[in-house]
Amino acid sequence: MLSREVVEGLAIQPGGHYLDATVGGGGHSALILAAFPDVRLTALDQDLHALQAAQVKLAADADRIEFHHTNFAEFEPSNQTFDGILADLGVSSAQFDWAERGFSFRQQAPLDMRMDQTQDLTAADIVNTWDETDLANLIYKYGEERLSRKIARRIVEKRPFQTTTELAETIFYSTPPSYRYGRIHPATRTFQALRIVVNRELEVLETFLQTAPAWLKPNGRLVVISFHSLEDRIVKHALKESEVLKVITKKPIEPTEAEIQNNSRARSAKLRIAERMNS
Repeated sequence: MLSREVVEGLAIQPGGHYLDATVGGGGHSALILAAFPDVRLTALDQDLHALQAAQVKLAADADRIEFHHTNFAEFEPSNQTFDGILADLGVSSAQFDWAERGFSFRQQAPLDMRMDQTQDLTAADIVNTWDETDLANLIYKYGEERLSRKIARRIVEKRPFQTTTELAETIFYSTPPSYRYGRIHPATRTFQALRIVVNRELEVLETFLQTAPAWLKPNGRLVVISFHSLEDRIVKHALKESEVLKVITKKPIEPTEAEIQNNSRARSAKLRIAERMNS
């Protein structure tokens, strides 16, 4: 996603050392490594399945890569600094495609949504135990869903839920007919809200954006791809307010129509770039 823009944004140099903070399936990492034969890479992911998939995809360049199973907000680079850092936020295509992970409501699966399978809290815990007011607030705040109260009320009436499709159907019928057949499924925003809370996505993003600039060499680039307005707002303000970064993108870079036609998940992507200043 935004492959050319990522490579150009990082301004990859021969012999450079780059950090892919969300390696996912390894697509962006492969492009970084392909830029020059002496480029080195440190790759992180809190999802062990994704990390293992990246190790397979990037096996031919394993001698140039250091893998870490960790959330990017908890990464400790020791004395390392990087010529560029990439963070591709949100859920990877592979995570959506693994039905059993519970990120998508289009296939029946347990209500899980954990990126890090070692943590305790799942989406099922939230929808089956939180009270109606807290659920409504969660759906409104993190899903930006205007029908949050109606949805929360119906969830409490119909629970417990075991699967993604059970929850999606309940959300569907909690909304008025005019709302059910719009551009996105009525469950989309609620599922986004649950995923954000399960994985503490906004909290860890804020931590990462506070610490990552210190990991950059002078003139090193920080490239961040976000997928919804809550993330993009945090990224925009963090880059702008940093005392050590210079914003390169006054407005976010968005996918071309051709890329969106090829990959509908790219539609909401926004890429922002900042550079570490010398002083």
